[in-house]
Order: sequence, then structure tokens, then C-alpha cells
Amino acid sequence: MCRKNKSLHGTLASCSQLLHNRIIVNWFSEDFLIASLIWGSVASGYLIYGWKQKAALPLAGGAVMMLVSCFMPALSMSLICIVTMVGVYWLAKRGY
Repeated sequence: MCRKNKSLHGTLASCSQLLHNRIIVNWFSEDFLIASLIWGSVASGYLIYGWKQKAALPLAGGAVMMLVSCFMPALSMSLICIVTMVGVYWLAKRGY
């Protein structure tokens, strides 16, 4: 996975120091940008609806989705946003 270059060995970080880069979001990948656009748009709709209707549940759901769409990788972002939408719907049906 990580090859050592003999000429640049003293100037580059070792493989063990670069392992943290696996979990950092690549903000310029197509998957992240498209998922962030979609879920950020849905989240802004939830935020606006919750703000105008003075409803705390959609407002909180929109805030959670907005934060997730900024800082999570694409797949986990989509899964968390879908779970949040289902949770908001389920709690609204139960009368919360």
C-alpha cells in the first residue's frame, strides 16, 4: 500500500504516520460532493420547515442532517440521513 522511495525516504512521512488518512473525508471526491449536495438540500428543507412551523423535531433533524452532510463520508452520510428522516417521520407520527 505504501512504498518507500529511497531518495525521498528522509523527507516523507512513514506509512504508519499516514494511516490516519483512511478515515478523513475526501472533500473533492465525486461521491462526497453529490451526496453532500443531495442530503444538504434535504436538510435545508427540514431546517426551513422546522423554523417556519416552530417545530423542534424537523428543525433538529435538519440540523443533524446538515452536520452529517459536512463531515461524514458519502456512504455513512447517506445511511445516517436516511435513518434521521425515518426517525423524524416515526416520531412525528407518534405525536412528539
